[in-house]
Amino acid sequence: MQALDTHDVFNQFDELTDINLLQVDTALQEVLQRQQAQGFAPALSRFAQQLGEKQNWEHAELANRHTPELQRFDARGRVLDAVEFHPSWHRLMELYREQGLISLPFESPSRGRWSAWAAGFYLHGQVEQGTLCPATMTTAAIPVLQKEPLLWSQLQAQLFSYEYDARDLPLSQKKSIWIGMGMTEKQGGSDVRANTTVAHPVHEGGRGGEYLLRGHKWFFSAPMCDAHLVVARMATASGELGGHACFFVPRWRPDGSKNPVRVQRLKDKVGNRSNSSSEVELQDAWGILMGEEGRGIPTIIEMASYTRLNCVLGSAAIVRSATVQSIAYARQRSAFGQHLADQPLMATVLADLALESEASMQLAMHLAQAYELEAEGDLQARAWKRIMTPAAKFWVCKRSVEITGEAMEVFGGNGYVQDSIVARLFREAPVNSIWEGSGNVMCLDVLRAMGREPEATRLLLQDLGDMAADQPLLAAMAQSLARRLSAPPDALEPQARRLVQDLCLLAQACLMHRHAPAAMANGFIHTRLGAQGGAMVVGAFDPAGLDIAAILERALPA
Repeated sequence: MQALDTHDVFNQFDELTDINLLQVDTALQEVLQRQQAQGFAPALSRFAQQLGEKQNWEHAELANRHTPELQRFDARGRVLDAVEFHPSWHRLMELYREQGLISLPFESPSRGRWSAWAAGFYLHGQVEQGTLCPATMTTAAIPVLQKEPLLWSQLQAQLFSYEYDARDLPLSQKKSIWIGMGMTEKQGGSDVRANTTVAHPVHEGGRGGEYLLRGHKWFFSAPMCDAHLVVARMATASGELGGHACFFVPRWRPDGSKNPVRVQRLKDKVGNRSNSSSEVELQDAWGILMGEEGRGIPTIIEMASYTRLNCVLGSAAIVRSATVQSIAYARQRSAFGQHLADQPLMATVLADLALESEASMQLAMHLAQAYELEAEGDLQARAWKRIMTPAAKFWVCKRSVEITGEAMEVFGGNGYVQDSIVARLFREAPVNSIWEGSGNVMCLDVLRAMGREPEATRLLLQDLGDMAADQPLLAAMAQSLARRLSAPPDALEPQARRLVQDLCLLAQACLMHRHAPAAMANGFIHTRLGAQGGAMVVGAFDPAGLDIAAILERALPA
């Protein structure tokens, strides 16, 4: 009997790997040139080539499949409170650290350093996202730690180190270190003022003084960091409770003993699986007071202003990766007699993904540059940083959830299996909307910033108006938005999401109008703000008049 051959594989294509992620990203190359970061381009290109190698996509998959495991005790019952990771996690962490990206914005004096850092973060986030959590917190902790001269003198070399050191040892014995955060408690969530963790002074207390912290943290990321910045209420000698303060809490005490930050469990998250998020009890954990007593929330919020920018960049990276994978797949896969990418409706969907991707990147990179210019005293940049950072975190992070869902549809059933790259992107996408303040918190923060800083609001709206001046549709939207934002505060809050959405769409449209080719700029404006604007799903617009081929070629050269 003749053997049956029923398993010929054809018309099946793997996801795109072995690619220089910067070389195929014309828009990002233009941004680096425009923002005077071209001196960093060779190193970024080498990083992009290395990241895009097939083995690193495989590391990303393995790190998320083999999730971290909590080792509470050793074989003889001694407390470890250690988290064990797959080797692929360590390889990806090492890859990021050796680029110098952790400290680049604060170490380099060169113009364009913030843009170069943002580009490196954005490139890494296209391949793997969980490893960027400790990277985000460590970079964001640097400007806060720099305000504590004694502590900074002890930590600077290890924070600026390019060498990865995964060993669980006291700070003084490490070649490099990672910093985490401990804010969230179960009763408060985003309301940090509801925190009940208490800090008791060991001696006289005060800034730089020693304290013992007792309490519970509902989300403590990531527990294997060498130290955490923790928010707790101050306790006086008489036992009365004061305001909240920020404390530097290392994994090991100065005497070489393990600090009693007891890991209760690791969170079983929807996505972000490679990274460990934990629930901990602080059982008189030793810490140092940072900043002034009662000023803990402003201290930690300064750190959050940086981590929110990372959320924007991370979501833009997810959108970019989903878009590239979708276009590459659709150009190869055939259905109903032709390639998917050549079918008019699919081409419209792919073009919509490409427009969303570039607009997200343009906004994220413009914000990164604002962080650099603000440090030089640029008031307009400060307005972008203060108002547009939470706005972009709301909008770009929200959009990444829908975009990754559409990318899965491009792949069909192949996209809905656990080992698919786009499936991992889909599971990952919601986390950036939740961490560092959910959508409502971001929208209220935008309104709060506008109310407290009317001059910053004026400068931002003026800048958007200037960029929109020669485009009637954008100019009209800028004027309308300014009028709507002048309403009384009690009238603004119920419509905060719509106002922030429109603010972000206007900012993206203005940036695309100023910096992107006509095909991209006109496509974005036509589909988001024109008569076709307001479509509820990706690709739900009339593409007449749009240069779909040019949009797709710019997104991913054929």
